[in-house]
Amino acid sequence: MEGYEKNEDFELTEEREEVYSKAVKAGKRTYFFDVKATRNNDYYLTITESKKKFDQDGNASFEKHKVFLYKEDFEKFTEGLAEAVDVVKAALEGKFPQD
Repeated sequence: MEGYEKNEDFELTEEREEVYSKAVKAGKRTYFFDVKATRNNDYYLTITESKKKFDQDGNASFEKHKVFLYKEDFEKFTEGLAEAVDVVKAALEGKFPQD
């Protein structure tokens, strides 16, 4: 993959041991939450969004977007996600955040 640095614990060509996997279907999208282990028994989470697309001939393919989340970022990530979700919920009730 051009433009990506290779991390010594995470080789791009080698699959890691999958510890846990959860698929969540949400409308036209499916989200996958996968916990994987490194060779050093360290763990990380991948979050993948998958959406089925069709070309002009009706052939199906999947568009995927993936986020790698490392344990040192879990707390800040969950705090940021919770805050963003709260803003959306409040906006749906007509309450908008103050700048």
